Amino acid sequence: MAIHINVEKLISGKIVEGERIEYKKGWNPAAIYRTICAFANDFENIGGGYIIVGAEEEKGRAKRPVTGIATNELDSIQKKMVEFNKMINPHYDPKISIETIDNASILVIWVPGGNQRPYEVPEDVTIKKDKKYRYYIRRYASTVQADKDERDELISLTRQTPFDDRINTQASVEDISPLLVREYLQNVKSSLIEQIETTPINDIYRAMDLVSGPDELLYPKNIALMMFNYRPEKFFPYSRIEIVEFPNGLGDPVFYEKPTITGPVYLQIQKALAQLESIVLKERIYKLPDRAEAERIWNYPFRALEESVVNALYHRNWEVREPVEIRILPDCIEIVNQGGPDRSVKMEELQKGIIHNRRYRNRRIGDFLKELDMTEGRGTGIPIIRKEMEKNGSPEPRFETDENHSYFITTLPIHPAFLLEEEMSEGVHKGVKLSDGQHDAIFNLIHEGVNEGVNEGVNENVYDIINILKNVAGLNAVEIASRTKRGLSTVERYLRLLRKKEIVEFKGVPKTGGYYLTKKAKDKLK
Repeated sequence: MAIHINVEKLISGKIVEGERIEYKKGWNPAAIYRTICAFANDFENIGGGYIIVGAEEEKGRAKRPVTGIATNELDSIQKKMVEFNKMINPHYDPKISIETIDNASILVIWVPGGNQRPYEVPEDVTIKKDKKYRYYIRRYASTVQADKDERDELISLTRQTPFDDRINTQASVEDISPLLVREYLQNVKSSLIEQIETTPINDIYRAMDLVSGPDELLYPKNIALMMFNYRPEKFFPYSRIEIVEFPNGLGDPVFYEKPTITGPVYLQIQKALAQLESIVLKERIYKLPDRAEAERIWNYPFRALEESVVNALYHRNWEVREPVEIRILPDCIEIVNQGGPDRSVKMEELQKGIIHNRRYRNRRIGDFLKELDMTEGRGTGIPIIRKEMEKNGSPEPRFETDENHSYFITTLPIHPAFLLEEEMSEGVHKGVKLSDGQHDAIFNLIHEGVNEGVNEGVNENVYDIINILKNVAGLNAVEIASRTKRGLSTVERYLRLLRKKEIVEFKGVPKTGGYYLTKKAKDKLK
């Protein structure tokens, strides 16, 4: 049966990264099955890979025209694969499809990351006796035998299936919309669309790796509900996007909530970008005397905005019951993902705007979004955002999380040309620092009724928080942490102290409320 992606785009390298494709000019079962084992182990949760038999590699892509495989040999290969698949331990069946490219037949072997890893396979599946089983993984674009540390780590991944690839026993196959599946296959020009009228729909789902289990106990995977169900929020609470506009900043009580965006992941992205394009994006055109062409700038480059929204949906923690938030502020746009980045992301790299995920939380969403031309590939999101902001002449984007990786905020500053002149000269949200007398007043408030003193480090944290709230009231803990450049847990600890001392108070509901100085504190500061 055909596979769900466009094979012409696959071998051209447009939708799948080079390290996830291996080309074989001819049928070499020993090497091919080592690679099948490596892709099935999916050591970095990147989604497995593809083996193209009948195409020679040239500079990381298929050499055109492809050499192809004779029809009689294809029949023999398929029979042999049934035998060789039984040698993979535990048992694993890759998906195969015979495709016609350049008037020649090729064999496409699709190897999704397995749900029963680790897998091992004989060094040479063609040897009849004394087979030596080995674990294999992918290292960049090569298949290698796992060393001791990698083998131990691979074993530790037993049954640890990325969330989007897990079976959902709370749903049924009927929860997958065949209309959305058909629409997707048409959009990506998959040859599988030609079989949809004559093939049982469950077989189509199996070919797309959307379901798992025997026919009598068939369940959808989470990715099927994320992409091909009109109401995924039924299965993943708060799996939606909320857009809120704060025309006067976060400290002002005036804000406007836009209609909540729900639906399949790709439709959420499309709707969010359409809303932002309609209510936020502005262009300015400057005619320069020494140039024939006018210079065009945007308050926010669309490509950077698109990649930021896609990243939030792609990398979010779907088990955290919080929506993706998009905050429209006078001087920036913030995209807030409460799930936070994967633990493999290093804080120091994040501060430099460089992220190298050691292992991906979701391995299937990216492939579907890439097929729909919504993203370019793994590890490209932040570089694209930075590049597009620089190309537009915008300030550098900011990326932030806390020590516990409990949230992730992407901040896109507005282009300076769109700021009011007074904001440009004074600086946005720039406030007056506490005077010496105000420092003393706060010190006395903290020490009221306390026998032991508070150290200087505490005082500095407290003074910074109070200084922020004096100038911009109503911020939440995450926003205070961002502005004070301190960890969220640190800020929350001192906020508890300040609330206990009745210096700050929290107003509103937990989700949208914020911190304010109390009347007692304001009187002291006077």
